[in-house]
Amino acid sequence: MSLTLKQVTKRFGKDTAVDHLSLSIPESEMFGFLGGNGAGKTTTFRMILGLLDQTEGTITWKGESINHQKSHLIGYLPEERGLYPKLKVKDQIVYLARLRGMDRKSALRELEGWLERFKVPEYFDKKVEELSKGNQQKIQFISAVLHKPELLILDEPFSGLDPVNVEQLKQAVIDLKESGTTIVFSSHRMEHVEELCEHLCILHKGKPVVQGELKKIKRSFGKKNVRIHADFDLTYLKDTAGVLKYKRTTEGCELQIENEDIAHRVFDSLHGKGFVRLFDLEEPSLNDIFIEKVGAAYE
Repeated sequence: MSLTLKQVTKRFGKDTAVDHLSLSIPESEMFGFLGGNGAGKTTTFRMILGLLDQTEGTITWKGESINHQKSHLIGYLPEERGLYPKLKVKDQIVYLARLRGMDRKSALRELEGWLERFKVPEYFDKKVEELSKGNQQKIQFISAVLHKPELLILDEPFSGLDPVNVEQLKQAVIDLKESGTTIVFSSHRMEHVEELCEHLCILHKGKPVVQGELKKIKRSFGKKNVRIHADFDLTYLKDTAGVLKYKRTTEGCELQIENEDIAHRVFDSLHGKGFVRLFDLEEPSLNDIFIEKVGAAYE
């Protein structure tokens, strides 16, 4: 395991922000970190980075503690943006790259490559404040990855981006993972975590409520979802034994059911009532699991 947290706790006075968190994050993998506002995600990231000292517990990277000497191995994209608005993009990036031990020439070469990739080579000489929020986010992302870190921490990397930019950034993150970077990222968007991560942890009030391999988490949840598109009224399914939730849709309904056996019962009940265009049995979504485990609608 590359990144390991053992019984990590952080207290601010009487408040406990992170409570005995233990995690092992495999090398060259993307690990999802989920939780509502105030769950302790950003505090955990800051402890991993050495920006905050943990109250208890240990954090190690490849068996060694993380300190200032290891900062060149780590990239960090914070949730709050932190670029200097009056600086030109090239000067901003060179400054941050020099702090990571890169020389000016290498930094500029890497920057040009990334700007070409993101189809914005003209930003090289522009001031940060002249860019839209989404494009500032791209520059901040470049600053986090320019020095080719072994460990990359992304805190809400896709927030505030339009769908085209989300896809661009997502593909860049996937390519970094495939080139061997270990990536930990938090997101409010469950579908991004489902799409990108093999392992994840859901934090609630500083404690992990779900953690492990995504496939196993979904399987052990037990409940399944069924989507039905039909040309007749399906409201009678609300009262079928084993149907836990019923939601009407424009084309039919979505059900949450106790287990796969209930799907047979529902399917049989449709027989002879009219035309069924779709009957789809699905694993529960990460959103379903999050809402049940955290116990509140996810904002």
